[in-house]
Amino acid sequence: MMMTLLSCENDLKDVEKISSKKIAVPVDRSTGVEIIYSDSALVKAKLITPELLHFKTTNPYYEMKKGVEIIFLDPKQKESSRVTADYAIRYENEKKVELRKNVVAVNEKGETFRSDELIWDENKKRFTSSKLVSITSGANTLSGTSFWANENFSYYEITQSTGDIGLGEKQGF
Repeated sequence: MMMTLLSCENDLKDVEKISSKKIAVPVDRSTGVEIIYSDSALVKAKLITPELLHFKTTNPYYEMKKGVEIIFLDPKQKESSRVTADYAIRYENEKKVELRKNVVAVNEKGETFRSDELIWDENKKRFTSSKLVSITSGANTLSGTSFWANENFSYYEITQSTGDIGLGEKQGF
């Protein structure tokens, strides 16, 4: 019995030593940030955030805890869409941005997309969401369980959609 107690005591001391060690992760903190995304010397988007944290780990990422605004520009440098969110995280190696909490996107036609989450895949140049989404255009509102859209939200597909769509006098069956 004495041997059992001694072996447990040693194990607990080892656990305490291990748990007391803290891992330091190098983090760069920037405030009042505006990042310009360009391709072939043409500005494609601007990202604006009050605070940007850059975590320099083996899988580096950027975190924007105080919100973010992304403005997409067409080839003529005119705004084609705008996305805002209360929180965002960008995974550098995967080239993906997760936008969360009060995500709102507005396209050139004035259609407004709302969800709790949007994923921006920079390589595929498209947004996706597996959360509930609503799209408002004038007096019409469409809701669905998930959706995807191109980068400027000019084309989108919504899954299991429901909503009210008014038809004008010239429209009909």
